[in-house]
Amino acid sequence: MSSGLTTPTGPAAPPTRAKDPVDAVPPLGRLTVLGVQHVLAFYAGAVVVPLVIATGLNLDSATTIHLINADLLTCGIATIIQSAGLGPRIGVRLPLIQGVTFTAVSPLIAIGLAASGGAGGTQGLAAMYGSIIAAGLVTFLVAPWFARLLRFFPPVVTGTLLTVMGTTLMSVSANDIVSWGTAAAAAGQDPAGPTLRGLGYAFLTLALIVLVQRIFKGFVSTISVLIGLLLATAVAWALGDASFSGVAEADALGITTPFFFGLPEFTLTGIVSMLIVMAVTAVETTGDVFATGEVVGRRITPAHVANALRADGLSTVLGGIMNSFPYTCFAQNVGLVRLTQVKSRWVVTCAGVIMIILGLLPKAAAVVQAIPTPVIGGASLAMFASVAVVGIQTLGKVDMTDNRNAVIVSTSVGLALLVTFKPDIATMVPSWLAILFGSGVTIGALTAIILNLLFFHVGRQKGADVARVEGRPLGLDDVNAMDRDEFVRVFSRLHAGATWPAERVWGARPFATTTALRQAFEDEVLAASSQEQEALIAGYTDVVDLLLGTGGDEQARLDTASLALGEPDDAEQAELRGLSEAYRSKFDRPLIMCVERVADRRQLIARGWARVEGSPTREARTAVGEVIDIADERFSEMVADANPIRSAWARKFEQLG
Repeated sequence: MSSGLTTPTGPAAPPTRAKDPVDAVPPLGRLTVLGVQHVLAFYAGAVVVPLVIATGLNLDSATTIHLINADLLTCGIATIIQSAGLGPRIGVRLPLIQGVTFTAVSPLIAIGLAASGGAGGTQGLAAMYGSIIAAGLVTFLVAPWFARLLRFFPPVVTGTLLTVMGTTLMSVSANDIVSWGTAAAAAGQDPAGPTLRGLGYAFLTLALIVLVQRIFKGFVSTISVLIGLLLATAVAWALGDASFSGVAEADALGITTPFFFGLPEFTLTGIVSMLIVMAVTAVETTGDVFATGEVVGRRITPAHVANALRADGLSTVLGGIMNSFPYTCFAQNVGLVRLTQVKSRWVVTCAGVIMIILGLLPKAAAVVQAIPTPVIGGASLAMFASVAVVGIQTLGKVDMTDNRNAVIVSTSVGLALLVTFKPDIATMVPSWLAILFGSGVTIGALTAIILNLLFFHVGRQKGADVARVEGRPLGLDDVNAMDRDEFVRVFSRLHAGATWPAERVWGARPFATTTALRQAFEDEVLAASSQEQEALIAGYTDVVDLLLGTGGDEQARLDTASLALGEPDDAEQAELRGLSEAYRSKFDRPLIMCVERVADRRQLIARGWARVEGSPTREARTAVGEVIDIADERFSEMVADANPIRSAWARKFEQLG
């Protein structure tokens, strides 16, 4: 007979908590395979830098092999420090691989050449490593405060630096590509044949890289440079233009020793040059840390950034001691983590161990050293050009209607290219300035940083004028000082005479930049109620009526008249009327379209019919977006009218497109 009582089973077991995927350790076999995958994605970028620096400093084969081994060894140690951590405050403990930064290539060559009197060779390495050690120490010490310095590196500075770095380093690639012809000319031989062969191998390498990226996706595309190097070198070997005899002569095992090339020498200009490099890499590392945090689902705090930068600084000091280079996070491997969704930091730590092993094998480095210089030139050309593209993309976020930004970019790029095209300038200045004028990256970066400070942080700031009222140009300070009625009168033209957006924006003053003012108008329209948005849309003229000349206010007619859409023929007029009727019948509002962003009548008609097919909810959002686009174009027109000389100059080039 049941007593009606349940037998106690003891306290419930606590639920098992899933281990954080960042800290999870895969099985050994999978761990090794994934680690090798990261090494392959990283390897080409890692070995190209010492090869390019060795070529720029005219180093012999034995020294080049030593640099490659030292680089791989230090890369492995740096990666372990960053991913596994060293103590509580060094290393971000995320799946981040450390590699040599491209930013350092040109300045390091300039430091080495300046210290050796232009002769190159190992004489300049002591000064090079002294500058690296000093810059690494400073980076380690200022890491906790770097977040406060980020405001001095806005997109106009970082975009300029990346663009300058990519474009100026292409000259190094070009020297590698024509190196055979240059060597033949120095020996009193006809350079035409070797130069043509060099061009052939460089173009073959570049074509293979492009082909791999065109055909393959995923992991294979991330190792396109490595594949290009291997296949082009194989072709050169088959044709007798590559020799691996040095592999047999190289030791089976070897390790670099501290200060192998002598005690470090410290020069002021060399240290300044490398401090600029480390400032740029710190921005790069910060971006990579945030990108990795997003991929693995970790919220990044200032402490994470400081820990990552301490690891950068310590690894760079180690690089100077161990005959290597400055270090930063490698973006390629961040992309690989996103691609594979393997978030374990121990996979990257395993990759670091593999790199250390490779750094102990001089024969492996001898294989890399045997790659023909034109092949290296073709691969580095692709890599450096991609850096320039990232810079251009970054500059796309910059408000170039502000003349200050345009001056920063144009002056920095101009000076960087000047010393790149005419490297003899470095011999015409005092010796203590030779390093700065010996590198386009250094002089371009220094110029961008100084001009940004001058234009945006020192003294009273004055940007581009925002509007012209009764013939008088008004700057941002004038706009911030406007009373409500004047502000609404000036800016209500942005929204077909509707006043409430301008009234609300006026209440959000003052604005620090023209971009902030522009964005305020966008935000107010987006934040409005659906009833306010519909009423705003209803105040606009149907785009079909504008094209057919049957309606529209003066501003709308001016918007349309400035475009080369031409006169529609009878068939197009009939289709346009049908489009307008179908749209109004379905959505009960005029068809609004920002005509400045339409290439021709056919695109306008096609886009209109596509919108007719959309759902009411989606189309409501699209219509609001078109209103914002129209206001944005009108705002740009106001800024252009207030700065007529600069705007006319810019438009001459826009018309060419």
